[in-house]
Amino acid sequence: MKPPASRRRAARPQRVRIFVGCEGESEQGYVALLQRLADAAGLAIHLDTVVLQPGGGDPLAIVELAVRRMTQREQQSGMDFAHRAILLDADKRGLQRQRDDSAAVIAAGAGMTLIWQEPCHEALLLRHLPNCAQLRPPQTRVAGQQLVQRWPDYRKPMSAARLAQRIDAASLAQVRAVEGTLAGFLVAIGLLPPEAG
Repeated sequence: MKPPASRRRAARPQRVRIFVGCEGESEQGYVALLQRLADAAGLAIHLDTVVLQPGGGDPLAIVELAVRRMTQREQQSGMDFAHRAILLDADKRGLQRQRDDSAAVIAAGAGMTLIWQEPCHEALLLRHLPNCAQLRPPQTRVAGQQLVQRWPDYRKPMSAARLAQRIDAASLAQVRAVEGTLAGFLVAIGLLPPEAG
């Protein structure tokens, strides 16, 4: 017997599935934070996060693994992902030009956006903090030092709950101006509005 119409729950829209490959647990925590922000905004999306280990920082190996994992998940669910992205540290890019070029070709063929973290994830997090959007540490070590100077409690890897203590929707709006590829991805999935103009 069906409950009366006044007591029925409204049907929840099916969430749009989005694949996000991560180099490590730090990126996974960041994507979990993005999911929290999406939920708070009422977005019907699901960020399906996959840690791409072992990748060893080699962009080509990471992209190849991401394509395999994404394909497996699509086959298991019988549904394609609406958007696909990989968060990659840029500090390993440029070491082997042919491998970098192959990674870009494979990612493009799979419809994946490569979101390069210049030079690393800690630098990307740094640019989310107040008055830090323009900071461009030249090396991973320096990025870590600058982040800890401004966020003494930072420890790698950070959970979404700990990241949420310092990073919120306003932080995403701030980083939009300096992280074009990330901003484009966040617009595509609905976490940032399209720019007026």
